[in-house]
Amino acid sequence: MSFLHNPARRRFVQGLASGGAAAAFGPAVAGATTGSPAAGAIGPSGLPELHGPHIRLDIGRTPVNFTGRERMATTINGGVPGPLLRWREGDTVTLDVTNNLAQHTSIHWHGILLPANMDGVPGMSFVGILPGDTFRYRFTVRQSGTYWYHSHSGFQEQLGHYGPLVIEPREPDPHRADRDYVVMLSDWTDEDPYHVFATLKKVSDYYNFDQYTLGDLFRDVRQNGLIATMQERAMWGEMRMMATDLADVSAHTYTYLMNGQAPAGNWTGLFKPGETVRLRFINGAAMSFFDVRIPGLEMTVIAADGQPVHPVSVDEFRIAVAETIDVLVRPRDGAYTIFAQSSDRTGYARGTLAPRAGMEAAVPELDPRPMLTMADMGHGGHGGHGGHGGGGGGGGGGGHEMPAMSHGGAIPRAGKSSDAHVAGGGAEHAGHAAASGGHEHAGHGAMKRPAGQADAAHAGHGDGHAAGMPAVHGLGTLRHAPSEYGNPGVDMLTMTPKPKLDDPGIGLRNNGRRVLTYADMRTTFADPDGRPPSREIELHLTGHMERYVWSFDGIRFADSEPLRLRYGERVMITLVNDTMMEHPVHLHGVWSDVVDENGDFMLRKHTVTMPPGTRRSYLVTADALGRWAYHCHLLYHMEAGMMREVRIDV
Repeated sequence: MSFLHNPARRRFVQGLASGGAAAAFGPAVAGATTGSPAAGAIGPSGLPELHGPHIRLDIGRTPVNFTGRERMATTINGGVPGPLLRWREGDTVTLDVTNNLAQHTSIHWHGILLPANMDGVPGMSFVGILPGDTFRYRFTVRQSGTYWYHSHSGFQEQLGHYGPLVIEPREPDPHRADRDYVVMLSDWTDEDPYHVFATLKKVSDYYNFDQYTLGDLFRDVRQNGLIATMQERAMWGEMRMMATDLADVSAHTYTYLMNGQAPAGNWTGLFKPGETVRLRFINGAAMSFFDVRIPGLEMTVIAADGQPVHPVSVDEFRIAVAETIDVLVRPRDGAYTIFAQSSDRTGYARGTLAPRAGMEAAVPELDPRPMLTMADMGHGGHGGHGGHGGGGGGGGGGGHEMPAMSHGGAIPRAGKSSDAHVAGGGAEHAGHAAASGGHEHAGHGAMKRPAGQADAAHAGHGDGHAAGMPAVHGLGTLRHAPSEYGNPGVDMLTMTPKPKLDDPGIGLRNNGRRVLTYADMRTTFADPDGRPPSREIELHLTGHMERYVWSFDGIRFADSEPLRLRYGERVMITLVNDTMMEHPVHLHGVWSDVVDENGDFMLRKHTVTMPPGTRRSYLVTADALGRWAYHCHLLYHMEAGMMREVRIDV
């Protein structure tokens, strides 16, 4: 068996590695004070820190070793992750970023409100930072909280080009903590990310070794009967999908890191028994969702995406790519494991809270592998889910209509000639350079229109102009764009999507732990805008798993037109996930104010995660002029086309 195909061996070898480039700055124990002056002194989180209104960052190539094999990373000031930046709300910051790479680079300040030309998306908000050049970012900080920064150029983010960011509030923080640690989660591969992407284009399930076995078939027949089991298998077969396809890239190539440390590096945050410890979790991964818990400790969630929420106590939470979640814990004497398992249960990142360096606690076993159901896909009711891992609530009823699939041999399989342009759009393909040779949806496939679906394009799809507002936001008539039909880049449609705001998520329901949901969180302030939306924009998250093509409304970035907003207007954006994957969707430049099923403001975020078969809505105030990126934050999905430009004009 090869090293790649043996996850147990991979975890063992990963355990021998203790941190890569970050190890050059000091030990994995938080609280050390040594470090390189150029990179910044090591701060409380065990990472180099840079403070103040004027900061210099250098982007370069540095050897790292996370798995026992040396590889080259794209680093910021020589480290993975880059230094922890600390700003203060109200200050004007200046950041001089020098590119020492052989290709262009960039830094996007994720979730930060700033002028469009400071946003850091090459081809959209600026030209990028050319080799040998220094670009000066300068803007006034208008918020506080936990955020992060990363490259928006090619696959540099996957190669280590990311770092944490903490903005101190102008007024005293209402939550007192004796210790304050950043916990940055990420994923690393020794493979060239371009090779990973090309592999996914050829064989989309290449990294998924957890597939149905004959034993699974016999078990399901015993539990559900032969007919029901074979019908379910036939539906998955018709869609050419697998119920185990929870992540495109798994621990079969990924090493999961915590503050730049592999699992055996055992990043450690120190405390004195009885102290209150604030942990600022940041998911800086390219493709991995993490389910986080600290066995033996209750966590009190106090902020999401940098914005304060009313405290809610949980045992576990799922953190999507690009999200941040702040929690308070009150450890007693002894060591506690910070356990962050990947949502597909193939691996984990881990660290320790302890009163003394060198202490460890038991590392939990990975939870059982989750399995998708047709209800998860928005094709029927599941038996209820509810928040905190409990039962009941939120599930849809039965009798839901399955969509007609555009298969039957009409669609070319992955790796055929229509997929010749590997990147398919994405951040590197700026200015809508349509090098793809035409629209993928033009004239292909044989998808039938679901019963009751109108032929005409519904108002508001594509160009974003809706005729009137629904009575209940996000729960009105389901509308699929004409561009989704007969489209070789769309392999399924959801017919019965639900908000599922009280759903802990696939693999977290009824697990005996209190699991955080969106429904649990309420931002501490009222809707800052207060106006009702003037129109609704509905966009569908679409894709084709085998071809590894991702899009909005079946149209990839390279083939799309900008979504236009009028400066100052208040709009409702409703997203519908027609795919079997969960997508964290990030709109640059403005806040996304998530609403409940009645259209009432509940939660301010910069990244809204969309599980399969969901329909969620959020309010947007278009108060930032310019061209802004709008995309799935799964890096390979964005590069494969799930991205749009949003233009806010007067």
